[in-house]
Amino acid sequence: MNLKNPKLTALRFNDCINDRGIDGLSKLMTEAHTLVDRGGKVRNSKSCVTRCWMEFFRMFPDYRNFFGRVESRDDLVVILGYAFWSAESPFDPAIWTARIQDDLVAEWRIYEDSIFFDSEL
Repeated sequence: MNLKNPKLTALRFNDCINDRGIDGLSKLMTEAHTLVDRGGKVRNSKSCVTRCWMEFFRMFPDYRNFFGRVESRDDLVVILGYAFWSAESPFDPAIWTARIQDDLVAEWRIYEDSIFFDSEL
């Protein structure tokens, strides 16, 4: 059961991503946390995903997520926005989903947004 608004939990999780806050990310994950990347690769467990984020931040130091729209229904949060990788490829439309369980992120999933995202939403 979520005591807080699931959107707020997802937004806090993303703040940790944007700030490279490994400790904060880890604290917001369930023990059985699942990360699914755009290619469909699944990583399970808080410890595994924490190591993956550490490596990701090392490989992509300029990476940030920017959200244009955040909606939720029950424990599912759907986010439209774009990822910023670097000055060479600054605009990368994406869709994220977060499943929130007991005010923690049980799953963080990233989808390629194949339809141009209108940043005015």
